[in-house]
Amino acid sequence: MKLLSLAEELRSNSYPGRGIVIGRSKDGAKAVTAYFIMGRSENSRNRVFVEEGEGIRTQAFDPAKLSDPSLIIYAPVRVLGNKTIVTNGDQTDTIYEGMDKQLTFEQSLRCREFEPDGPNYTPRISGIMHIENGGYNYAMSILKSSNGDPESCCRFTYAYEKPLNGEGRFIHTYMGDGNPLPSFEGEPKRVEIDGTIDEFTEMVWNSLNQDNKVSLFVRFIDIATGTYETRIVNKNK
Repeated sequence: MKLLSLAEELRSNSYPGRGIVIGRSKDGAKAVTAYFIMGRSENSRNRVFVEEGEGIRTQAFDPAKLSDPSLIIYAPVRVLGNKTIVTNGDQTDTIYEGMDKQLTFEQSLRCREFEPDGPNYTPRISGIMHIENGGYNYAMSILKSSNGDPESCCRFTYAYEKPLNGEGRFIHTYMGDGNPLPSFEGEPKRVEIDGTIDEFTEMVWNSLNQDNKVSLFVRFIDIATGTYETRIVNKNK
C-alpha cells in the first residue's frame, strides 16, 4: 500500500465526515493520534471539543441552537490505564466499559453497529492505542452497513503491531460528499506522519475543508514515559 500524504487526502475531499488518524512520529518516540469532526447542518456545525479528564467531549457551542444531541454529543476520547480510545460516537463508552471488564477491543464492539441515521447509516469508526513497557501497538475498527442495507452490518478490525516510524493509518466515515453520503471503503489508508505536534495540528486543520470543518483533537504520547501533549482546535470560538 502506497504511503500517502495526509494533507493531500484531506484537501482532495470536501467532506470526509469524521476522521481518525493513528500512527507514530518520524523519530519513533511518540504515538500520534488525531480526530476531527465536520458538519453540513447547523446542528452538526454547532459544536466544540472540550477537555474532560484525560479525554475530550463534544458540547454545543450555542446550547440554544442544539436541536438533536443524540449522535453529536459524546466523548470521542477516553483513557483507560495505558490505553487511549478514540471514536466517532458514544461507542467510546462501550469500548471503555468492555475493556474494563477484560473484553477485547473487538469483543466490546460486538453489541454496536453503524449509526441509525438512514439513508446514510454513518459508519462507526474507532481506534485503540496501547502503550506498555516501551512498546506500542494500535487497532482500528469500522462498523458499516452492507451497501446501505440497514439489516446487514459489516465489521472490520485492523491491528497494527510495532508501527513504523513516520507513518500511520487514516480512516474516515465518508468517501466524499453526496446524498446519501457514501460510506468509507477499504482498509485504513497508510499516511505519512511528520512534524512536531504543533506542525502536525496546523497541517491537518489547514487541510480540512474551510466550510465544513468543525473541531480537531491531536495527541502525541511519549512511548517511553506515557506522558502526553494535546492540542484542540475549534472553528467556533
